[in-house]
Amino acid sequence: MATMESLIGMVNRIQRACTVLGDYGGDTALPTLWEALPSVAVVGGQSSGKSSVLESIVGRDFLPRGSGIVTRRPLVLQLHKTEPGLQEYAEFLHLPKKKFTDFSIVRKEIQDETDRVTGKSKQISPIPIHLSIYSPNVVNLTLIDLPGLTKVAVEGQPESVVQEIESMVRSYVEKPNSLILAITPANQDLATSDAIKLSREVDPAGDRTFGVLTKLDLMDKGTNALDILEGRAYPLQQPWVGIVNRSQADINKNVDMIAARRREREFFATSPDYGHLASKMGSEYLAKLLSKHLESVIRTRIPGIIALINRSIDELEAELDHLGRPVAIDSGAQLYTILELCRAFDRIFKEHLEGGRPGGDRIYGVFDNQLPSALRKLPFDRHLSLQNVRKVVSEADGYQPHLIAPEQGYRRLIDEALNYFRGPAEASVDAVHFILKELVRRSIGETQELKRFPTLQAEIAAAANEALDRFREDSKKTTARLVDMESSYLTVDFFRKLPQDIDRGGNPIASSVDRYAEGHFRRIGSNVSSYVGMVAETLRNTIPKAVVHCQVKEAKRSLLDHFYTQLGKKEGKQLSQLLDENPMLMERRQQCVKRLELYKSARDEIDSVAWTQ
Repeated sequence: MATMESLIGMVNRIQRACTVLGDYGGDTALPTLWEALPSVAVVGGQSSGKSSVLESIVGRDFLPRGSGIVTRRPLVLQLHKTEPGLQEYAEFLHLPKKKFTDFSIVRKEIQDETDRVTGKSKQISPIPIHLSIYSPNVVNLTLIDLPGLTKVAVEGQPESVVQEIESMVRSYVEKPNSLILAITPANQDLATSDAIKLSREVDPAGDRTFGVLTKLDLMDKGTNALDILEGRAYPLQQPWVGIVNRSQADINKNVDMIAARRREREFFATSPDYGHLASKMGSEYLAKLLSKHLESVIRTRIPGIIALINRSIDELEAELDHLGRPVAIDSGAQLYTILELCRAFDRIFKEHLEGGRPGGDRIYGVFDNQLPSALRKLPFDRHLSLQNVRKVVSEADGYQPHLIAPEQGYRRLIDEALNYFRGPAEASVDAVHFILKELVRRSIGETQELKRFPTLQAEIAAAANEALDRFREDSKKTTARLVDMESSYLTVDFFRKLPQDIDRGGNPIASSVDRYAEGHFRRIGSNVSSYVGMVAETLRNTIPKAVVHCQVKEAKRSLLDHFYTQLGKKEGKQLSQLLDENPMLMERRQQCVKRLELYKSARDEIDSVAWTQ
């Protein structure tokens, strides 16, 4: 059977590990183990005696004192019970491995660390200070000392400080795993108690509220607090505990805690009002009561805590698999890793082209919409206008007009018309090139394994784009050659099939139409237009073939071939540079590894503590 000390000590060690790791309630990606573990939030108005209660529980003077608001940051105080005879010491999370044995220096460090964040004004901050105290004179507990609730802002504070303090305190006491130590002075009307008012709002049934009455020795003569302590004035599920703080005179005289605790015991033992309650009063009893209740809470919560730990371990391991494991330092393994990453990228790039992923369909759109539209918009109407046809034919004849048919005029009109096809051909090449570059960019972004390595990403992108540039140049040459081929050799059959004047014997004769008449030039323009239309239809089919062959097919087949050749020439150091990971991902992996270690050690810690239900 687990002892109370072992159970609470286990929780304290886990909470300590959480704070060292920085797993104190902040990471929204995963539930925090800290929040699943019970702790005690100390709540009270200013000058209610919170500091005295905490110091009585610890048995040491270590908290700053003064008038007005003294506690200006939450103080997460973890008490660790050590073996008898060992020296007491304290440690701050912000000063790791530095042990404080002089508790007056602990007090100064709390003040200095508060000022470091808030300045020396009366400002407050929600950033907690983490302090661990190791002593044989304490019980295992985690206490959170919170700024005192107040109703009025003092000089140097904004008016909003009242609400800010309440919101800060509320954020701690609202948590269902938080026990509330509600501290109220006995010489104050309970109905005006800030601590009781707040605890009633967040814990209306009083299941997790421990009422503490301080300053019982300062009540007016003839009065007592029995109605409260015996649960009649304001009943709680947990018993009320009375505390007698050290007087200011005792503090000024540096009366130690051992003497103060003795005087407290004597007060209750000899009091005519509280003598029958003496065994259930005082700071020592309060510490034991809290510790015992925490034991009960921990026993109840252990199944849920284990379930949270197991779920978190699964999520962290899944995230580590997503982030990838650390890269090997062996150059052969590094080369293999780089090649695998390249293949992963290449696979996704091909999926875009082949329809497994969106984007490749845009290439078809170039051939089905953009190229035909560009061909339709070519200025053939202007080029084959009556005026231009007359001009070109006349200039082609020179000083001797043509005798039968304007051969040179036809050729010149056709050559100049076919030259217009270069624009749409190049535009198709460039449009597909742009789409391929965009698909490279998207494929790199979609290759999850590559996100770890920004340098390799950039190198692959540069190599792929360089290859695409080469493919584009080859495609431009090929499509330009297609246009040149059409200009180099005209389709003779087309002109042989043109309508001609026939004599009675069936032989063609020279047209009787005046070669300088308007109808003659219109007929030439119409013939050339028909021929150019035939060529346009041919190029509409052959340009896409050339573009796909030179750009798309080559991108699928050999996009990274040159990069692979260069990889083979790189040495180990250069390969390591390519696998230089994204610093943010490296940091995230390290955080995941540390959290995973924490959760696994917490699980082992819980498993190692045997308990009975």
